Amino acid sequence: MRSRRLSLRLIPTIFACSLIIFAAPGSAQTQQIAKNTIEASAELSESTNPSKTVSAELSARPNLSRVGVQTAQPIPLSVNDAIRKALESNNSIEIARDDVRFQETQIRSLLGFYDPVFNVSPTYTRNSNTGSAATNDFNLNADMTHFIRQGGGNYQVFFNNARTENAFQQAQLSSGSLGSSGAGATFFSSSGIRYTQPLFRDFRIDNTRRNIKIARRRLEQTDADFRRQTIDIISQVQRTYWDLVFALRDQQNRVANLNLAQENLRQVEARIDAGAAAPLARAEVATELANRESDLLISTQQISVTENNLKQLILKDATSMEWSQSYVPTDRPAFSLDPVSLDDAIKDAMDNRFELRRLKLASDINAVDIDYFKNQTKPQIDLNTAFSLEGFSRGGINNEFATNVFSSRQELLLFNGLNDVRIRQGLDPIRNETVVIPAQPGFLFGGLNRSLANIFRSDSPNYSVGVTISFPLRNRTAKANLAGARIQQNRIETETRAQEQVVIVEVRNAVQAVETARQRVLTSRRARENAEIQLEGERRLFDSGRSTTFLLFQRENTLTNARNAEIRAETDYNKSLADLQRATSTTFELNNIVVDSPSNDK
Repeated sequence: MRSRRLSLRLIPTIFACSLIIFAAPGSAQTQQIAKNTIEASAELSESTNPSKTVSAELSARPNLSRVGVQTAQPIPLSVNDAIRKALESNNSIEIARDDVRFQETQIRSLLGFYDPVFNVSPTYTRNSNTGSAATNDFNLNADMTHFIRQGGGNYQVFFNNARTENAFQQAQLSSGSLGSSGAGATFFSSSGIRYTQPLFRDFRIDNTRRNIKIARRRLEQTDADFRRQTIDIISQVQRTYWDLVFALRDQQNRVANLNLAQENLRQVEARIDAGAAAPLARAEVATELANRESDLLISTQQISVTENNLKQLILKDATSMEWSQSYVPTDRPAFSLDPVSLDDAIKDAMDNRFELRRLKLASDINAVDIDYFKNQTKPQIDLNTAFSLEGFSRGGINNEFATNVFSSRQELLLFNGLNDVRIRQGLDPIRNETVVIPAQPGFLFGGLNRSLANIFRSDSPNYSVGVTISFPLRNRTAKANLAGARIQQNRIETETRAQEQVVIVEVRNAVQAVETARQRVLTSRRARENAEIQLEGERRLFDSGRSTTFLLFQRENTLTNARNAEIRAETDYNKSLADLQRATSTTFELNNIVVDSPSNDK
């Protein structure tokens, strides 16, 4: 069996940074990167030296540390790296892979039915009856049986040897030709072949061949389930990766917004110290500062939650060292203005979806059942043939000997009594003639060696040809099974139509999600650009004393939300692309992943 492996060929991508670098209001718009927690915390701590009048709210900063995670040396991670780790380590993928391997063993188990079987059975028997001498018999029988896949026949090659001292057994083995009065042992040897061939039922398909065909298709079903499971995991990895990108970017935007609130607090403190503002103004800024700190803490928590979800997908062991390390995504969200073709997506899904592939294989399995049950409605007619060579011989000495016609005690009593009667009646007595019994043919004596040699004599071949006919009178079992298989076929066809509708709905929804996300990216970019302009104008009005802190905070929060909406739209666009790949089952092709097919033993 070829070991099942997944190889990931990744197209190299080099990104200097992953997202967009934050720019302060009024500066040129540049790209941001998704920073890790310690970088965001460092950015939060960067500020001008506060004056002695800075309040406790300004000096107190939120704790951005994450429980059980070291952020000092984060691990760079691209989408392809995350996918590769998942293919190597994801436990759900490993379970599905083992299911395929197990199904491969089931096929080999069924194919073992056609392995030749060799049998040997030596037997020693001692028989002892009251009033007679004990006899010792020894049998050594060997045979090899083999079932043939083509045609469903089977043959047996045998080689049997027997040595017996039992007179009855001697008469049976020699068919009476050796008699049973001689002393010594008789040796019998035979070698030949028996062949049985179904002619009607079980000729084209039998239960074993049916199970093998079904097992092969179930292996393909298991492989389809494995590929579907792998695609689902890859899709989850992609979605979680972009969720992590958004979470880090959201934290970065919250840090920037918090820095603005701290700067506003410094300015208010300076105005209060100069007598240009009332002390009440400090409370308004401190309230906003606390709210933004709370938002920052929530965004930091979301980073941990999302990162843990990603680690669950790409790490094998719960004790891995990477659980205590942080990830920094290195890929920026992709974006294209080109719309997705719905017709092409539906065609890809109908050609590639493994759910449809599984139902097609279920239909094939049911077709095998229909073929088998239809065959079982036929009568069983088997051709039985056999050919053998037999030889036997006898131990002891092969000499002629003389004996009287009446020699035993009982015979002599009868003989003498008969002569007495004849003499009293004046008849001549009967003579007890001497009879000379000639020696038997030499090839009938010589022990085991002679028995083996006699197998190849020209008068030893035996053969037989016969037919066995069997059929149930009504055969209701086979007919009912056939009817049930045809009903099952209709059910599978209905399930296929229903699944096709499910696939089309998923593809349509996925294409719509991509198109909606694409338009959201464009609109969110415009919203972010306008929010930056509005904040810049509001800042100038505030500096000139023509605006309030409330309006300034509103513009700052609007810009933060606009930036988050933009990165959310960009990551949602990439998540919708991952969902479209899953809906069309093109994940392997588009990510250059090669999946080896399982071994299918012939």
